[in-house]
This record gives sequence, C-alpha cells and structure tokens, in this order.
Amino acid sequence: MPSPDFSESLVDLADRAKVLSHPARLAIIRHLAQHDECICGDIVASLPLAQSTVSRHLRVLQDAGVVRVTPDGPRSCYCLDRGTLRDMRVSFDAFLTEPKESITTDA
Repeated sequence: MPSPDFSESLVDLADRAKVLSHPARLAIIRHLAQHDECICGDIVASLPLAQSTVSRHLRVLQDAGVVRVTPDGPRSCYCLDRGTLRDMRVSFDAFLTEPKESITTDA
C-alpha cells in the first residue's frame, strides 16, 4: 500500500529494494547470473537452505519480475530477467544521481 507521506516513485523504489533485501534472494540472483538457467534443485545445492525456503524466495523474485520460470516437464527452469534487473539499476542510479522530485507528497 502506498504511503501517503512519500512520493509514488519513492514508494516504488522502496518496493524494488525490498525484493533485493534478503541475502538468500541475492545469493539466488548471483547463482542464476553465473549459470544462465537452472532448476530449483541446482540452486538448493548451492545454498545452505531448505528447498521450501529457496522456493519461497524464488517466488518473491518471480513475482517481482526478476526471475522468469519456464516449465520443463515435471520441473521448472529458472533464469534471470536481465531487463528487469537493468530497469531496477537505472531506477536506483537515477535516484542517487539525479534527484528531480520531492521525496514527500504535497499533502
């Protein structure tokens, strides 16, 4: 839910930051960046987490558009959506280098 005290763009940026705010999700992103695509079991094998935990974090990343899922028979293949990651990077860079609008609403 948007905060009435902050601009919509700042709330959107905060939502994007939340997606990246867990070390497990960052580790999953790094794993996928190094392996292009893989199944959940490959990711589980690379992390000190249970399969259910990895699946939960993959779902958060998928819901945010950071990870794409392709069914492969009984399994699913996961890969990064590099376009989404690029858009996120541009948003953060713009926020840090080109503050053009107020961070609060005019309420």
